[in-house]
Amino acid sequence: MIIYVARRLAQALLVVFAMTLIVFLGVNVIGSPVDILISPDCNQACYQASLKALGLDLPLHQQYLVFLKNAVTGDLGKSFAIGVPALPLIVERMPATLELALSAMFLAIVIGIPLGMWAGLKPDSVAGKTIMGGSILGFSLPTFWVGLMLIMVFAVYLGVLPSTGRGETVQVFGVRLSILTLDGLAHLILPAVNLALYKISLVIRLTRAGVRETITQDYVKFARARGLKARRVILVHVLKNIMIPVVTVVGLELGNVIAFSVVSETIFSWPGMGKLLIDSLRLLDRPVVVAYLMITVLMFVVINLIVDVLYTALDPRIRLQGAAI
Repeated sequence: MIIYVARRLAQALLVVFAMTLIVFLGVNVIGSPVDILISPDCNQACYQASLKALGLDLPLHQQYLVFLKNAVTGDLGKSFAIGVPALPLIVERMPATLELALSAMFLAIVIGIPLGMWAGLKPDSVAGKTIMGGSILGFSLPTFWVGLMLIMVFAVYLGVLPSTGRGETVQVFGVRLSILTLDGLAHLILPAVNLALYKISLVIRLTRAGVRETITQDYVKFARARGLKARRVILVHVLKNIMIPVVTVVGLELGNVIAFSVVSETIFSWPGMGKLLIDSLRLLDRPVVVAYLMITVLMFVVINLIVDVLYTALDPRIRLQGAAI
């Protein structure tokens, strides 16, 4: 187990290093932030001075080496627009994004797994067919359109939920949380549902496929032949065995939810990292964009590492295969 985790950790470090190069080059070859930040009346000398002040006068490979050296110490540069360190600026917005992403994944799990189990156990029933039809809608409807419809129905027509902002927050161990207040929960519902809709559909279909495959296995038939109650067969023999792919996909999708919550945060004016990214892209604020992407990469790597460890805990065969390589 230790060798397996060490190997995965080494692979994760290589991925992070490769992504630093890809992210830095990808961001720095697009446009020039100086053209946006300086006054139109600025002459050539002023333009060159601005380039030097931002460190953009160096060749690209030297800029990358400076970035890499500073990144090791946790310095991802200063925002071109407001002149503050980019990393604290991202970290300040991180709790809001994590709160939204975790709430969305919680909804996907508590709604998707039971509905998927029902659709898998009773595929020919009206409820089972309705659930699968609804999952197709969840895959098909664009997130931005669903968000606008949620605002129109629940905020404009019914007036029961707020449409923008994070609401009232409380500070817990230095972190601002809105989920612990009623006003914060009210503000969280619409963006969380909007972000969770696609994931709910994914979990439903994944769970249903796992159930349909598992109930035909010999160990399930043997459990039924022994006279075990249907509830025990489902919860112990079926649910436990379908959790391996579910844990894997949910873990990976958590990274996707964090990274791609930009649309929901923008529609609902949720003050998270995604909204900050959109604002920074408009200004070509490269340090903030790079800091956001690097933090997202680190989240993906850490989540994947945790999923790998959980996978080996659920299925020891993975650990044995890894040791044999």
